[in-house]
Amino acid sequence: MKKIIGILILVALLAVVVVQLKTNKNISENRVYQYDKEKAIIVHAEKIVATNVDSKHSFTGTFDANKDARINADIQGKITVFHIDAGSVVKKGEPLVQLDAALLRLQLESVNVQIEGFEADEKRYLVLTEAGAIQGVKLEKTQMGLKAAKIQQKTLLEQISKTTIKAPFDGIVTMKMSEVGSFAAPGVPLLMLTDISELKFIVNVPENSLDLFELNETHKIKVDAYPDLDLKGVVKSVGSKGNMGNSFPIHLEMQNTVDLKIKSKMFGKLVLGGSGNKRGISIPASIIVGSDLEPKVYVVKEGKAVLQEITIAKRIQNRAVVAAGLSEGDIIVTSGFINLFDGANVTVSEGK
Repeated sequence: MKKIIGILILVALLAVVVVQLKTNKNISENRVYQYDKEKAIIVHAEKIVATNVDSKHSFTGTFDANKDARINADIQGKITVFHIDAGSVVKKGEPLVQLDAALLRLQLESVNVQIEGFEADEKRYLVLTEAGAIQGVKLEKTQMGLKAAKIQQKTLLEQISKTTIKAPFDGIVTMKMSEVGSFAAPGVPLLMLTDISELKFIVNVPENSLDLFELNETHKIKVDAYPDLDLKGVVKSVGSKGNMGNSFPIHLEMQNTVDLKIKSKMFGKLVLGGSGNKRGISIPASIIVGSDLEPKVYVVKEGKAVLQEITIAKRIQNRAVVAAGLSEGDIIVTSGFINLFDGANVTVSEGK
C-alpha cells in the first residue's frame, strides 16, 4: 500500500513539473519579439542621376630597386678586410671584401715547385728516350704528372681569385651583415648591394582595370615624397595571376633622377589620363554591401529591396564609380539597413 502511495505522489510531482515547464515556455514565447518578415521596413533611398565623374585613374604603388642582391662568398674563409661600409657607392668589379688566402698561396707555391720538377724531368727524359737509354713509359708518367699539377695550379689560382669578393654591378651598399674576423661561407650573406639608378614601379590593379595597360606603353608616375617631380615608366609586364585580394601586379621600369632622389620602397601614384568630364554613376561607398570582390547594393523594385550585384570602376574618396549593375533612374537604399534582407518589403522615404 505504501509503495502505491509513493508512486502516486511521484506521478503527481512529475505532472506538476510538466505543467510548470509548459507554463514557463508559454510565458517566454510571449515575451520574445516575433519579427514579421512581411512587415514593410522603412528605408531612405535616392534616385540615381548620372553626373560628371573624374575619368582619370590613379593607382598607388611602390618603387623598387632594379637590382638588389645579397653578396656572399663562393668559398670558405676568414674575413681579413672590408673595403666598404654601409652607404658606400661602388662600381662593378670593385673589391668589397677580402678573405684570408695565406693557406691557398702556400699550397700554390708547393704545386709550383712540383711543376718545376716535372718540367725538368720531362726535358731530361725526352733526351734519354730519344737516345733509347730509358723506356718511354717514364716520360709518359712524367708528362701526366705535369698535366695534373697544372690543373691543380689553375684550381688554386681560381680559389685565390675568389678570396677577393667583387661588386657584380654598380650600386650602393645598403646593408653590412658581417665584420672583420668573421667566417665567410657560401650561402652566408656578407652585405646587401642595391642599384637604384634604374627603378621598378609596381602597382596592383583590379581585374576590371587590366585592359588599361599594354606592354611597352609609357605612363606618368608621381612620387609622394616629391609632388613636383614627374617620372615616366614603361610597362614591362602585366600580371597574369591575381593575389589574395584578386588584384594583379603591373610592373613598370624607369630611370631614377641624376642625384638618385627616389629610394627603394618609396610610394608613388600611376596616373592614367582623362578629361574629368565623363558622365557616369557615382554612389556613396558606405551603402555597398559585401566585399570588393562581390560588391552589391540594395535597389528598390516594386516595393521590395533587391540585392543587386555591381562592378566598381574605382573609388574616389568616400564614393565609388559604378561601371555596371546600375542605371540612371534606379532607386538605391542609402540608410535603414537594420533587418533589411533581399526581397524584403520596404517603405521608401526619398532622400539621404
